[in-house]
Formats: sequence, C-alpha cells, structure tokens
Amino acid sequence: MEINLPTGMRSVDWCSSNNLVLNISKTKEMIINFRKQEVDPTPLYINVSDLRLVLLGKNVPEACRVGNFILGKDVFETEVPPSVEQHNERASGWVDGRNITLICTPNLFHTELTQEALHQKVQECVALSALGPHAFLLVIESKSFTTNDSSRMRYILDSFGEQALKYAIVITTNSKPSLYAKEKNETFQKILNECHGRQHILQLNKINNPNLVRNLFKEIDRIVTQNGGTHFMFEIYENPQEEDEGEAHGKGRTADFTENKRWKSTSYEKDQDISITAVLCGNTSAVCFRHDNILLGHEKPTLNSADFSLIVPKPRKISNHNLSVINMLCVQEENVYWDLIADKLINEDTIHVIIYVLQLGQLTDTDKAGLESLQSRFGENVLPFVIILFTYERGEPCDTIIDDLKKSSILEELLKKCGDRYHTCSKSMNNQSEMRTLLEKINRLVSENNKRGYTAEMYKTVQTLREEIQDSQNLQSASNYPPQKEEVDINQGQTLSSGKPKAADAIPHRSKHMEQIFIRLNLLGKEQKLKPVDVLQITATLLKYQEPCKYLAFLYKLMMMNYRARCIFHDEQKEIQLCTKYHAVDRSISGFLKTDLKPLEKDINIHAIHPMDVQSAVFHCSDSFLKQLIVTKLSQCQYALPLLVPDPFTREIEFPLWTFRQIKKSWKTTDTSGKEVTFTKPIYDAKTPMVVFFRFGSVSSSKSQLMNILISEKHNTFFHRHCPGSSRNCLLMDGVVEIAWYLPSEKSTDYFPDCVAFCNLHGDAETNKEQLEILTEMSSVNVVLLGDQQCISRNEEILQRLFNGPKPLICLLPENSSNVTGTKSLKFKIGLKDRGQGTVSKELRKSINTCLSKSISTFRLEDMGKNSGIITDENSHECQKGKDAALQITRLLDGKDMSSIKEMYLPCQGELWHMWCQMNKKKYKLCCSDTEKQISKIQKEMNQIRVQQHEHGVTPLVQLFIQTMNSHFPPSDERCYFLKWIEISFDKSTDGCFGLEHILREMGQIYESSMSKQNKKLKHFSLPKIVAEFVLSGYPLELMDGDAGHVPLVWVSAVLDELIKILGDQRVFVLSVLGIQSSGKSTMLNAMFGLQFAVSAGRCTRGAFMQMVKVSEEMKAELKFDYILVVDTEGLRAMELTGNLRCHDNELATFVTGLANMTLVNIFGENPAEMQDILQIVVQAFMRMKKVRLNPSCMFVHQNVPDVTVKEKNMVGRRCLQDKLDKMTKLAAQEEIYDAECFSDIIEFDIESDVRYFAQLWEGSPPMAPPNPLYSEQIEELKQTLISKPTKKGRMKLSEFQTRIKDLWNALLNENFVFSFRNTWEITVYRKLEEEYGKWTWSLRSAMLEIQDKLHTRISNTHLQKVECKVLEGEMNGIFEKVKNSVKNYFENDSEEKDILEQWRDTFQQKIEDLHDDLIKQAQRDLNGIISQNKACKQLEEQKTQYESTLFKKSKKLALTLKSKANDERELRKHFDLMWRQWVSDLTADKSPLKEINTVQDLLKILSELYEEQIVLQRFVNYSKKSTSVKKYTMISNTGDYTKYVNLSKCLNHLTPKDQNSIRQLTFNIAEKIDELSKSKSVAKKGYKSSYFQEIALLVKEDVAEHTSKSNLKYKFKPKFIVDLSLHVCERAGRLFGAQHRAFRESTDPLNYLEKKKHEYFNVFEKSCHGSTTVAVFGGLICGELREAIQQSFYNSAACDLADKMRTNITAFNGNRSKLEKHILKSLAEEEDFGKFTKYLLNPREYFKEFIKDVVEKYMMKENLRVLDKIRQTIKNKQGCIISAANTATEEVVKKKGDANMWLKTFSDELKDELEYNVDHLRGNNCQDIADFQLLTDVVKKEMPHISEELTKSINNLSDLTTAKFRKKPDDILIEHFCQCCWVQCPFCKAICTNTMEDHDGDHSVPFHRNYGINGWHYRGTNNLCISFCTTSVASDDHFYPTFESHEMVPWKQYRTAGPEFANWSITPDLSELPYWKWFVSRFQKDLEEFYKKTFQGHGEIPDEWRKYTKEDAIESLNKYI
Repeated sequence: MEINLPTGMRSVDWCSSNNLVLNISKTKEMIINFRKQEVDPTPLYINVSDLRLVLLGKNVPEACRVGNFILGKDVFETEVPPSVEQHNERASGWVDGRNITLICTPNLFHTELTQEALHQKVQECVALSALGPHAFLLVIESKSFTTNDSSRMRYILDSFGEQALKYAIVITTNSKPSLYAKEKNETFQKILNECHGRQHILQLNKINNPNLVRNLFKEIDRIVTQNGGTHFMFEIYENPQEEDEGEAHGKGRTADFTENKRWKSTSYEKDQDISITAVLCGNTSAVCFRHDNILLGHEKPTLNSADFSLIVPKPRKISNHNLSVINMLCVQEENVYWDLIADKLINEDTIHVIIYVLQLGQLTDTDKAGLESLQSRFGENVLPFVIILFTYERGEPCDTIIDDLKKSSILEELLKKCGDRYHTCSKSMNNQSEMRTLLEKINRLVSENNKRGYTAEMYKTVQTLREEIQDSQNLQSASNYPPQKEEVDINQGQTLSSGKPKAADAIPHRSKHMEQIFIRLNLLGKEQKLKPVDVLQITATLLKYQEPCKYLAFLYKLMMMNYRARCIFHDEQKEIQLCTKYHAVDRSISGFLKTDLKPLEKDINIHAIHPMDVQSAVFHCSDSFLKQLIVTKLSQCQYALPLLVPDPFTREIEFPLWTFRQIKKSWKTTDTSGKEVTFTKPIYDAKTPMVVFFRFGSVSSSKSQLMNILISEKHNTFFHRHCPGSSRNCLLMDGVVEIAWYLPSEKSTDYFPDCVAFCNLHGDAETNKEQLEILTEMSSVNVVLLGDQQCISRNEEILQRLFNGPKPLICLLPENSSNVTGTKSLKFKIGLKDRGQGTVSKELRKSINTCLSKSISTFRLEDMGKNSGIITDENSHECQKGKDAALQITRLLDGKDMSSIKEMYLPCQGELWHMWCQMNKKKYKLCCSDTEKQISKIQKEMNQIRVQQHEHGVTPLVQLFIQTMNSHFPPSDERCYFLKWIEISFDKSTDGCFGLEHILREMGQIYESSMSKQNKKLKHFSLPKIVAEFVLSGYPLELMDGDAGHVPLVWVSAVLDELIKILGDQRVFVLSVLGIQSSGKSTMLNAMFGLQFAVSAGRCTRGAFMQMVKVSEEMKAELKFDYILVVDTEGLRAMELTGNLRCHDNELATFVTGLANMTLVNIFGENPAEMQDILQIVVQAFMRMKKVRLNPSCMFVHQNVPDVTVKEKNMVGRRCLQDKLDKMTKLAAQEEIYDAECFSDIIEFDIESDVRYFAQLWEGSPPMAPPNPLYSEQIEELKQTLISKPTKKGRMKLSEFQTRIKDLWNALLNENFVFSFRNTWEITVYRKLEEEYGKWTWSLRSAMLEIQDKLHTRISNTHLQKVECKVLEGEMNGIFEKVKNSVKNYFENDSEEKDILEQWRDTFQQKIEDLHDDLIKQAQRDLNGIISQNKACKQLEEQKTQYESTLFKKSKKLALTLKSKANDERELRKHFDLMWRQWVSDLTADKSPLKEINTVQDLLKILSELYEEQIVLQRFVNYSKKSTSVKKYTMISNTGDYTKYVNLSKCLNHLTPKDQNSIRQLTFNIAEKIDELSKSKSVAKKGYKSSYFQEIALLVKEDVAEHTSKSNLKYKFKPKFIVDLSLHVCERAGRLFGAQHRAFRESTDPLNYLEKKKHEYFNVFEKSCHGSTTVAVFGGLICGELREAIQQSFYNSAACDLADKMRTNITAFNGNRSKLEKHILKSLAEEEDFGKFTKYLLNPREYFKEFIKDVVEKYMMKENLRVLDKIRQTIKNKQGCIISAANTATEEVVKKKGDANMWLKTFSDELKDELEYNVDHLRGNNCQDIADFQLLTDVVKKEMPHISEELTKSINNLSDLTTAKFRKKPDDILIEHFCQCCWVQCPFCKAICTNTMEDHDGDHSVPFHRNYGINGWHYRGTNNLCISFCTTSVASDDHFYPTFESHEMVPWKQYRTAGPEFANWSITPDLSELPYWKWFVSRFQKDLEEFYKKTFQGHGEIPDEWRKYTKEDAIESLNKYI
C-alpha cells in the first residue's frame, strides 16, 4: 500500500482527511511537553512487525532513492529539486513480511526554511508517523558532510525531541563499502559516534539483494530493544471540533486528557472501535486517587458506597477504544463484597483484562496471596487475562523492578504465572506516556486473546463454590444424596485431596462448601503445608492481622495460649448483619414485626466462617510439626483435642497420635490406702477411663455444652453452638472426634476422683458409624443423646447392641422429662425436657461416677493406633525412621539409674568439667607474688583435666547421636522427627532428668578438650555445625552451664561461628529476661514467641539459653534486624544454690544485661522483700553497663498482679517502683563508685511505657484452669511493643554478640567487672577506624608530595620566588574536600558501628584538619627554604651559565677549523680532547678544586680540645682496632647496664631500672637531636665546615649537664660516658656530612661540573664538523640537556609511586602501625637475633625506621613491572610535554615574529611545571643565528624519542635506580607516614601504645603486654628479674613499688594511683597465654641475664610451661592478639 500527497495539497488538509489532528501553533509546546515525559525503560514486549521510519537527509534525491530501495518500488520522486513549498510524504508497503511505513522529509534541510516553518514541517512529520517512528534514517554522504550539515542535522533531530538520537541510524549509499573503512571525515565520524556507531551501508545498485534491507530491519529491531521495546513517541490529542475552532481563531489550547479529548494511538493504523473492560484490583495503597489520575480520577469508592454502578463507570473513549475501568481495589480486601460484585460483574460483562496492582519494592504477604486468591476465585483460565502493574512514588527509581526480580523468587513466580506481562507507572497514574504504553500492552493482550475476554461460561466452574451455605438441616439431609463423581480442583484438574480416591459416599454439595472455606481462608492451592516457622516468625500479619490471612491471626493468638483465639471471627458476622436494611411503607411496630425482612439487592448476606472450621482447615493444611504445636497449645488452653479426624474430601480417618507426644498432664488422687498421690505423665501413655458422647439425629440440646458443664462449668472445653461466633453451618467438624481430660486436684470441689478422658463425636453418629464403632470399642462408658422416635427406630440395631453390651450406657432423652433411672447392668436414662442444665449435669456426673466405680476398663491413646480402620500419622516413613534412630539411643539407657547414666555416658561434663571451671575461676583471684608460677601451675592442672576428658573420648551414646545427626540423613523432616523422638523418649524414660541439653553439653566438652590438644587432625570439627543446625531447627543453645556456673567460651564461639557461616553475619535484636526463680520467665517467653524453653513443674532453668526467632523478609527492612535472639536465664535467689548467692546473682545479672539490647525484668507479684532484692541486683548490673559504655534498654514486668485494669492502682505502683529504683541507684552508686542520683541517670527509662502489669497466668485453679486470656493479650501487647521499639541502637551483628559473650565473661571472672571489661567489638571498630585514618592521611601526604614536586620544579626554573599558604591551600583543596567527605561518610554511614564511632568523630575530624594545616605549613617552610638556598647559590649558577656559553662558542669555532677531517672520528676526538683540556684549564684557572674532607680527624680534634685527649683517643683507638666487633660506643643507646658509666652515691650499689631507662632515654634524645641538626646544615648545598662538630659536641655536653643537674639524681656521669656519647653522635653526623659533601663537590666543583658536560659539547662539536646547521646543533644541545631533567622528573614521581605501591603490595605496610609492628615482631622471631630485639625493645621508633628502610631496600631489588611501566610512561609523557612546548614556542614566535630568545623563553615557560630546565646559558649571542624555528621544532621531535628510548633502556629493574637521585626517598615517605603516631611506652613492660595519633585523646593502650622483666624490672632486694605480665598482675591482689625509692606499695588493681605515668594507661586484666613473649624469655634467657646483669631465679624462675612454646607458636599467636 502506498500513500502520496496530492500535488498542492496542504499537510493540514491531508491530516484532516485522514482523521489526524494538527495544531500548528502548539508544535513547540507539544515538543517540550514530549521531552518531559518518562518512558518505561524496561524492554518488555517488542513488536516491530509494523515499522515506521523517517528519512532525513540534505541530499533529497538520494534520500528518496533510499526510500524506494527499502520498499522495492518507486514511490518517491527522485528528480524534483527540493523547495520550501514541498510537503512531507508518506508511503507504505509489505517488505520481508513486515508492514513498512516511510515518511520522506524533502525540505527540512532547505536553507530558506524559517524556524517557524521548520516546526510546522516537523509537526507534519509527527502527524504522518502517528505516535512516533521506530527509527530515523539519516542519509549522509560521508565525504561531503560538513560541520554546518552536522549542526543542521542535530537541530532537526532536537526539534523532534531530545531522545531522537537514540533512535537514529546513519545510512550511507556508496557502492564501494571498503572505501568507507578509510574515511577520515571527522565531522561524519562525530555524528556517527553520537548515533552509538550505528551505520548501515546500502548498495543501491544491488536492487535484487534482499539481505541489505533485512539486515537494516535487524538493526532497527536492536534500536527498539535498546530503547525499552518502544518506538519514539509523540503526543497528539484528538478533538476535531475544538482543534478546528482553535485553528480558525489562530490559537490552540493546551492538550488535556479528559473525556472530551481522545488519545491518538499508533498501535493500529486503521480506525477501530473496540470496547475494552478492565478490572483493577490488588493493593489499595499502590494507587493515588487525584484529579489528574488518567485511569481512575480522584474519587475513591468506599465500602459504604460500593454500589455496582459506582464501581463500573461509564465507558470513555481512550485511544480509539471504549475503555471501562472497573475499580475493585476498594472492595477486594473484603471477601463479602468481592464475592457479590464479582458474581454480578461476570454475568453482566466480559472482562478483557485484569490489572493486578502492586507497589514496587514493597511486596507484602497479602500481595503474595492476592494472585493466588484471584486464581482460586476465577480458576486457572483467568491468568491469560492478567497483567501486573507495578506503581512507584514520584521520584523513586522505577527500574528497580529488574533488581527486585533477581532478588525475589516469589515475585518472579508471580510474573511467570501471568506470562511475564507487567508494566510500571507512577502511583498517581498521571504520566500520559506511561498510560499510553500501558494501553498498547493491553491492546497486545486483547489481540493475543483474539479479542475474547473472560466470560460467564468460564466462571461457571467456580460459581457453585460461591453459593450461600445451606443451613444445618439441609446439610444433615445431604446424606440422602446419591453418590456422585469426585470433585475436581478448578485450578489443576486434580482431586483436592492430592490425588487420593474419594470414599464412595462422598457428598459433592458438601465438598463444594468445604472448598469454599479453604478458598476464603486462602489455604486452597498452597504448594506446601504450613510449617512452624510460618507461624513463629515475625511478620507484618502478626502486627496487623491483615486480610486475607485471618487464619494466621487465629494461630498467633493460639501460640500465645489465648483461648479467645476462636473468637476473632465473631466480629465479621456482626459487620455483615449491619448491612441489612429495612424498607417498608408501613412504619408502625406491628408492620415491622409482620414484614418478612429481606436483604437489599446490593446488600451481602454471606455467613461468617465457623471458628471450628478455621481450626480444622488450619489443622489440615499444617505439617506434622505445626499440628503437634497446635495441639499442644490447644491443650494448654484447656481445649478439647482432635482425636479422630476425617479427611474433608476423602473421608479417610486419621488418628494424629504424633500431635499428643509433647503433652503432659498432672493430677492428684487418692490411692487404695487413702494416701494422696500426684501423677505427672505424658498423656499418650496415661491409662484412664474414657467416657464417649455421641448423638443420633437432630436434637435441640447441645451435647458439647452439656459436656463442658460436666467437666468445668466456667470454661468451654468443647466448642458448642452457643459459643461466640458459632453458627449452624459448621462443615469440617462433622465426624471429628475430640478428646479432653478431667484432672482432679484432690479437693472437695472435684467432680471425679481420678483422671477421666471424655470423647465427643461431632455430627450425627448415624453418618459416622466408623468413628462410633472405634469409640464404643475402646470406651469405658457410652453416653448417647437421642433424637426423635423416627431417628431411634432407624438406629435401633446399634442402640440394641450397646444396650446388650457389657459397657455402661447412659441415654439422654430430649423429649423426656424424667429423672435419672438405671439398671444393675449400668444402663441409665436421663430426661432433658424442661429440666435445668445444672440438674441434668449433676445426675449425669453421678451416673458416670457410678459407672466408673464398677467398670475396670481403661483407655490408652497409643492403643488407638492399633485399629486397622484408621490411619495413624506416626506410620509415615519419615516419622518411623526418626523414631527407630532415637530408639537406638534410648535403649542404651534401659535398666540404668540416673547417676550411672551420666557417669557412663557423659563423663566430660561431670566432675572433670566442674573442677576445670573452679580452677579457671581461681586463676583470676590470685594474691601471691609469684603470680605467673601459680597461673602456670593452675594452667597445667587444667590441661591435665582436658587430657582426661579427651581420654574418655566419645561415649557410645554421644557417638550414636553424632553419627545420626551427621550422616544418617541430611537436615530434613527425618532429622526433625529424630530430635523430637529423642526428647519424647528421654522425657519418658528419665522423668525429665536427662535431655538433649546434656548431650549437647557433652559434645561441647568433647570439642573443647579436643581443641586444647591443638591437634590439626581433629575428628570433632563438625560438632559445632551440627549444633548450629540444631539451633536453626528451633532448639535452645546453652550459653552458660547452670550446673557449673561457667560459660564454655570455646564451644559457644564455635557454634556461633557456624551460625554465621550458614546464615551470614545477620543482624540480631537480643532480648533477655531476668527475675526471681519460678516467676514465670520461661513461660512468658514461650508464650510470646512460641519457643521451647523448659517450663515443666520442678524444672527450673539453670544457666542461660538462647533461641532464635526469624524475621520475615518483608519485615527486615522495617525492623532493621533479621532475627530476635531470646536469652532465657535461671532465676535469681535460687534455693538450690549455696555459698555466695549475692555474688552469683550479680554475676548472672551483669552477664544477661550486657548481652542484650533489651532486658525484661520479671517481678512475680508485689512482694516488697523480693522487689528489694531483685531491684538492687538489676540496678547494679545496669550501672556496670553504663560504666563500660554498653547501653541496653529494660522493661519491668509485674506478673500475677490482681486488678491490673485499675488505672489508679497502676499509677501508685509505678510511682512506688520509681522511688525504689532511685533509692537502689544511690546505693549501687556508692558501691560502684559512680555519680548517679536516679535510675534514669544510668539508663533511658520511661516509667509510663517501660513498666507493664500482667494478670495471673491461670484463670482459676490448676490443673483444670485455662490460661488467663488477659495475660495472653498483655503478652501480645508487650511483644508488639518490643518488636516496634528497637531503633538503630537496638541491634547488633551475630559476630558482635559472639564477641560480647567473651568480653563479658572474661570480665566477670575478675572481681572488678568494670576494671576488667574489655570491649573487643569497640576495639575492633577503633582499629578499623585507624586503618581508614591511615588511608586518609596517606591521601593528604601523597597529594602534598606531588604538589611540592611541582612547585619545586617551578622554583628550580626560577618561575616562583615565594610560596604563600593560599597557593598550597588552593592546590590541596580538591583532595582535602574529598578526604573530608570520606571522613563524614564513614561516620554517617548507616552501619551497625555508627553509634560506637560517634564518640571519636570530633577527634578524628579535627586531626584531619590539623594534619592538613601542618602539611601546608611544613611544605611552605621547605619550599621557601629551597628558594633561599637557590638565591644563596645564584652566583654559582651564573658561573655555570657562563661556562656553558663559552664552551658552546668554542665547540662551534673548533668545528669550523676541522671540517675537512669530519670523516675521521678518531682524529676529531683527539683534537677535541686536546682543546677540551685547554678550555677547562682556562676556565678554571682562578678556581682551586675542592679537597676531600676527613671527618674522623676533625671530630677527634674537636673532642680532644673539649675533653682530655688521652681519654678521647683511648676510647676511639681501642674500639677501632677491634675490627671483628662493633665499636662499643656505637651501642651506648642499647646498653643494658649503665653502671660502668656512672659514679653512684653512697646509698646505692646499683642503678635502678628507672635510672637505667632514664640514661638510655637521654642517649636516644641526644642522638635524635643531633640527627636533626646535621640534616639542617644542608652540606650538599652549602658545603662542609669542621665547626659543625664543635657545635655538636657542645650540645651533647650541655644536655648531659642539664640531666646531671636534676636534684633527685643519685649518680654522676664519668667522663667516658660523655666521650662515648659524643663519639657516637659525631660519627653518625660525620657519615652524613661525608655523603653530602661528595654531592656538594659534584654540583659545585667546576672540574666535576665541566667533566659531566664534556659529552654534550662533543656532540655539538661533532655535528658542526659534519656540516649540521646551527639550528640542528642548537636543538641537539637542548635535547641532550633535557635528558637529565627528564631523569630527575621520573625519579621525583617514582618515589611517591613506589611508596604507594609498597603500601599496597607489602603486607606489613598495607595497614596501620599495629599491623606493621606485628610484622616486625614476626621478623624478629624468625631471625632470632637478640641484638635486633634489644634495639626494638630499647628504641622502638628507631628500629621501626630501620625495618622500613630494610624492607624498602629489599623491595627495590625485586622486579616490579608495574612501577617500571609507570616510570616508562612518565618518560613518554615528558617527551610529549617537550614536543608540545616546542610546538607552542614555534607558534608563538611565528605569530609574534619573535626571535630565538622568545622561543627559549616560551619553551621554558611551557615546561615550568614539568621539568627543571634553565635556558639562560643558551640565550643572547648563542642563539642569534637561529631563524628557522620550525626546523628547530623538528629537530626536537627527532631527537627526543632517541633520548627517551635511551632513558627507558637504562631502567630495566628497580635496582637500576640510584637512591641518591630521589628528591625524597620512598623509605622516608613511609617513615613519615607510619612514625608520626603515639610512641608512649607502658611504664611496666615498655610496650608501645598502638594509637595512630600522636596526641590522641583518652588512655594509652596496647593489644597485649609483655613480661616486664624484659624491661629490667626485678624483685626488690634481689637480682631476680620479674617474669610477671602487666595484664596478669593487675588481675591479682599483689602490690608493687612504683619507684626504687618508694617505701609504700601500690596494689596492682590500683596501679593508676602510682603516679602520672601510670594514670593514663589502660591495662585490662588478661590471663591469655601470650606465647610470644614467654617464648622470647625462654629462648633468650642467658642473653637477657647478661644484658641486665641479673638472673631469672627465685621468684623470677621461668615456669617449665613456658619452655614448651616454639617459635612457630610465638609467631602464630601474633595473628590472635594483633
């Protein structure tokens, strides 16, 4: 098909005739509006069978030929020249199976076309291409494409829209495509790049080649795909009448989307009139109703106005379609409205599309269930009509849908069900582009479905499931229905019972209504059964009870033991009843009473779901473990339990024996002797009489109600018709048998003397004969409720059999009013008519008691499973396999008493474990002086215990358990069954005295003993993993062994490690509980979270246990944590504990509160004495947490408080509690030495919200009392508060929890908790911060080095005369701002560590500011110093310039005389050498050469003048002769004993360690000061002077004299000390002076300088001889001189690059100072050099520097390609800079007609920041002959590559680099970075503070201390060196003397009081092994004794245990402690 505009026809006329609206005056506004539109970015559905293409090109005939070529026919005129009057043309045709539409634009490039006319032509093109083209074809002739053409092309494309280039493809038509590969038209290349390289070549001469066009279409397909699957879109609104009026008046109106304006769609070219009905359903919150909402408008229909006519609006014309949008969002969430409206809707209209709305990124449980509900209501056939619409907030990124798809398998599955159809739009639905795309997708959906919709015929299969439930009478008569075919699932076409065949008497009508129950509860069609985790995890439904998951609300309340759980559906019926309205003409009361009220047509009259149907449906849809949990909770609520449960569809009867396994019942009775007996038994094993109740026919009396009165008059054990929410339409309970037990308490109020089971058969026994037969066979007494006579007659045979049988029978007759009568054979009848329930119940109770007293038959639950007519749930394969595995273990216990069981099977956790714990605690409470010996002795005994434990090995019981868990089967239902069976069996066989916790405890001890052996091939590494999986299955983990009162740290840490491996390092909210023993703590936690903490009578919790409660995925983001970690603890004031009870309670309270984010303080009742005790303990615990900077929260829970609803009493109670807390705070503050006046001073506490009062647990007296529902509701309220309360402070990582356990327990082992607490997590966070600080400082330092290098170059080039701070600040500003932002982000990052980091934020930010300022000031000083030095050396530099100028002239002059010998190189060299010697001699005739210096001679002369010459020479000569040894005066700073250097006072016979350290420090300080002084002399620049030694010697003398003048000094130095010290420091200075003087000679001695220049001037001479031009010679000289400049440049940059690479690649350098020290210690241990050790110990800073230098030196010897590549790149870059400078200089000179001097100046200026190069010696006469500057530039270009290549070849390895050439050496850079930190040493052991900041806030600290004998400390009055460690001593009760002169001892625990040097050190008690320094002392014992002239004897004897440590142990320990 082709369409051409008629000649002369205007485009407006053409558009009108083709129903296209064109508003020319609004073109610009439309284009701008278009550019603002948002397009769905995700390519969803690409349909390019209809392609619309726009041809653009300057060469109109060529563009037309392209169009004809594509269509394969001549449709566009190719000969007519373009003119302004020409209009756009459109033509179409079928090509390669596609409908192709081409729009040709012949006039857009016309030069006479005005801007207004261009816009009109663009709009013509818009009209011709409907909503927009799929591509713009840019027809370009590449060779002739000019810049103007390119600008015009872009302008035209911009007129279409900003996104037009994304749809553009370049078309070229050359017949030789190979030529285009060489095309170099930059303008063409640029437009091609803007089109992302999309180019297609059409060879127009090959008309018959279809592949050319086909490939073009493929390229267009790719364009469409890349642009989200959509074409380029315009906005056109169709309202012909209004547009015509606008055009007639010369003005247009703004396009608006209303019912009067229609959207012009491009999906179909032909006008169509399709009526589409769309249903909108889903999440209401995902839509915003407002006036500009295109689909829905601003009115939101409400339930009160849910008229069908309001929900279904009148159709409106949108995009050529009559669209009706039915808004079901407001009614979908209410089942009752949805059912009615859906039924009416389907029958009145056909639905073409269902739009299911979800909010992007916020998928809730309701959303997940919504689509399943939709499928359940309408069947599987509805899915082809569903499209999912994701909405987002304005400004929110909508492309996150792809990320969500990757993360959410559930969301992906939803989309898969809907055929991957989805769309995204804003919540307001006002973006026209998005709505247009949505309509296009709806069009596609309608087309795919052949324009058919979801019809009433499709709905028929599900319509019957939506009928109203028949009343009870109709259901009972349903048994008369004939058998029908089995019911089929509407979704899957399978039976609803998962493929099981139905019973022959299945009732279809009944089955349909039962299905409806499952549908309404959203339980039908679930792929998996409900599991405990679905109920116990924290979900949004838990917090809000959202629809359609009301069954979860029932389960949640049941889990909290709230027997009102069944009542939650009662309110639903009330709401429904309110919908009924009265319409009558007669408004009188009589008329009202006579009128038959019927619901209005639009009212809804659907019955509520029966509560027992909810319970049954949930039970059927649960797995075995949830069923067991449900039944257990029902039992706790004193509800009847399901005994026989028929399948609702197959009617097969199941006996759920498994569900009874965890139920235990207790009762009291009297034995035959009259003695009171108490029984506590598993209910499945109890032998009791059973009374069975059943009925025949329909009766008016309630059997269940009668049974309730019989058992308990106050509680509805059996649900009956008069219970709240009950109705006559209960379906799922028909045929169900429930059982309940009466439990006597041996009181006068007991109804029965012993435990009795009561069974209730629901429904008519006539239709449930199988259940009846089972019950009557096993019963002790049968009670039957009979209907009318007709019913009795029908069942006479059964009744007769019961009457004739031996068992008692009681008949209840509703139509009889007689009293109880009976026979001797125990057959009774009782009339019910006109008799009160109380009277009947008494007679019935009396009759039953009579029967039970004479009947001896009993019933046992387990026996019921033997009946062949029923299915027992325990017969499943998984259950039996788990049971068999458990029985193998429990058989080992048969016939053994408890004591022998534990001794035989649990040997590791008995006496051995208790002894180990006692010794471990004893280790922390030593008071003797030889602490280390005692610790070693205790540790040895503890190791022996571990050996004994290890020797016991794994007992058969534990081995079998491990094998079963580890290999028998993987984590599955089988394993869960196994664990449950183990619990059940142990509980039964050991009466609760032996359980899983004992096996796990034994496994822990096996693991710990194995780990203590340090065996690399341990067999038990899998134990922690087993227990971790055990914890994830819902079982508790023992944190603290209550029997031993100890935390097995190694074991607990290992299990938590495995948890972290399995789950990841999850965020947890830790909740703990604290309270008096037996106050209901465990019961409260179990009720709150459905946990399994032991709560049986007499089984109080011992120690501390943890369990994990999962948080659902949807709640994690809101709550900010992944699990709730619940910690249950043993009670305070435990009766069984003896000894220091208060200490134990304080210890426990501190441990529990420290672990938790929130602690529940549980108080039972309001006993003042108990409150006093617990409050004092609790307050003290929280005060300790405050002191160690842990900030948990707390809530107080008063349990068993009567009248909790009395508000006034609660207020009084709260005030009383507040007063007591404040009082206890003051008392605790005195004991803990803390400033606090009230409780709120130590913890954030609100007396109003943080105190809860709970009712008593039981509603009545046990054992028959149910839990108090008020208690359960208060538990639920507390739970919701706890979940919603945690903030960012209220969570931690699992790893942090693991660390906190260790920190708390280690601190608690010491007596002083606060003093001993070491917050490892906080230390870890600080270490990370220090590493980041190192990165920040490195960034600043390296940036400043680069800036200094650049400015240094500028100074050397005389382009900078003074450096101002502002210049440096400007240069540093960029990196400084970047670092500051990095610091800010690090502290503000929303991480778990944010709150800990806050305390250091200001300090570190200030330190960064200070470092920045210091770097700028130091750089300014250094650079200005260089300027000063340059000025001082100016004369020398001018002299060098003069030399070079003279040499240049003489070289050229000599060359002129020897040109004839140019070919004889040897001759040239000979003449040049001869003349060179003469020239040098002439130039330096008046200069004497610099002599060599003798620093040794000078320093000896100076020292001999100051001191006795004989002493000086003796000290120097004696040492110098000993060539085999080190000169002793050089070791003066590392001497161990300075006694030989001093004269002692009379009161002393030796120097104290303090004096020794003082003298040593003096030598360090003097040496460091002299080093700085020597460097400051700048000998390399200014030259050497012998007077420098005199200055040094005098400085030494002054400092020694100042030290000696101290008033308290009790010694005087001998002369040899000052001489040795002076020799030492002067020799160090002499070495530096000698090296610098050599550099000075090289740079200043004319002879040296000229000798280095000889090669350059020989080149000048040689080139001149060979006839080179002056320009070539001049250029060659410049390049030769630049060689050295380039070399110095890459040396400057390489220094910083090398330092940076070493920080990255060398492990020792890629962290903070602590990490560097670890590698130093490792290196020292590996080398085992005592000399190096002493250097490190005595002068650590100096040793750090030496270590860094040594590592750098070794690194420089290695091959490092990356650094070499960077050097080569620097050389290449500098070459480029030189060539660029030459080009610039030449351009400048040519432009300004300058001379060679100008060229040199410009050339120099261009290189001022790049290279150090001075051209002064080349200026003036030396360059006057230079005129050809282009030639000069060419020479530079030619010569520089050779020089660069030469330099590159000279550096093959890092070792080729000359250290002296570095302006700042790499090692100096690293030393400056690492050594500017804190160097304060521990006053005891001299360990170095590891803080990276020199003047840091807070105390000094170190990861681990040393043996302070290493520092020379010894025991007073002896020569015995100490062997104790600081961290050990501060944990003991021992004392020490702070100084040698001290007469008063200071307790180690109060070491801070010993003086200022002790006060600011934090030394935390730590009894860790510290193998490194123990190995060092053992390894170098003799060396240390020799060094300090003391011995390790007596108290200082080294323990034998120390000698067992190897070097490998020492090195490995470094990883643990640093």
